[in-house]
Amino acid sequence: MPNADNWQGDVLRDLRGTPPPQRAQSHGAAHGHRPAQEQQQPPQEQPQPQPQPRTGARAPGPNTPASSPAPAAPPARMQRPARSPDSRPVVDSALSGTARRPRQGEPAAARVSRAIRRIVSSSAAREVAEITRTAERIQQPVTTGRQIAVTSIRGGAGKTTVAALLGTAYAHYRQDPVLLVEADPALGSLPLRLGAETLRWTTADLAEIVEPQMSLLDVTGYLVQLPDNAWLLPGSQGRIGAMLDTAAYERVMVALRRYFGVTVVDCETLPAEVARVALSAAQARVLAAPATLDGITSTYAVLQWMQGLPSHMIAGTVVALTSTTSRPGIDVEDAAEKLRSTGATVHVLPHDRHLAAGGALRTELLARPTRLAATRLAAEVFQLSQKRR
Repeated sequence: MPNADNWQGDVLRDLRGTPPPQRAQSHGAAHGHRPAQEQQQPPQEQPQPQPQPRTGARAPGPNTPASSPAPAAPPARMQRPARSPDSRPVVDSALSGTARRPRQGEPAAARVSRAIRRIVSSSAAREVAEITRTAERIQQPVTTGRQIAVTSIRGGAGKTTVAALLGTAYAHYRQDPVLLVEADPALGSLPLRLGAETLRWTTADLAEIVEPQMSLLDVTGYLVQLPDNAWLLPGSQGRIGAMLDTAAYERVMVALRRYFGVTVVDCETLPAEVARVALSAAQARVLAAPATLDGITSTYAVLQWMQGLPSHMIAGTVVALTSTTSRPGIDVEDAAEKLRSTGATVHVLPHDRHLAAGGALRTELLARPTRLAATRLAAEVFQLSQKRR
């Protein structure tokens, strides 16, 4: 059973079937520094005649030792990188001028028509009541940090967009700090989606220096600050060839678990090794799938495979079925029902022109149906994460 103090490490050990680490080994020894009392003592030498004290010096008396004992070795200091990484812009200056003005999520005619329907009907009161209930679900307290992993079967499925929507919703409704981690170092686009301007420290960089005794102020000094008490840990600096292994990922996630109430992890596409570890260790999982025939076919195959895993895996999985166009080539509701037959929860995210543009996410430009659907998705995922300790 995972304990409350180190639930993340216990889960990862249970998945691998490895015995728990020895508690007797000190932190310094783990980094190659042996405590002073464990260092090998030098061989005993033959006693040498003591030199005569100098003029004005006090000779050792019968109760005074001839020499003072060596001072105790100082405690091992926190490791620091040999070179601090340089800050890099998220969007190259040569490309920044190519972006167009962000669009509203739905056309003006649709917004006016929706506003008129809300005025002449009682849907506005029902909508406010639903939003209130959804917000209450998201605002529930946690005893240990909840980690939510977002992945997909292939690229272009909208997993980074879903991760950004979830992190934005949690940061808006919750009072405790929210962390978004990019565990996709292969030119991931999460910083761009979240509106970050520059990047410096990455997940792999932080894995070399993070220590359990660091304060929240120490940790946030290496993160990118976002609105609403949210923070971002990028996976790369936009360079090809950046690597993130499972050891570095585990070290960062275990060390940061106690600082943030909710952590949303934007994983690599399956079956990457870091993505499998992140999905196994998370309390809830989101599988992003495009509302296309090949998208639901691949997602259905993965859900069938998950049925052979421990029951909590598929019970704690939510499929985010995203409409990539205004007129999908499939019946989205029928496809969602087919995916629900596997035991997974399915939420449909409608087509949104603002999201389809691929730039920085601005919640005020999202279509109202998109905001409501994203908030319901965030509440559902958070409720599932609360069931898994």
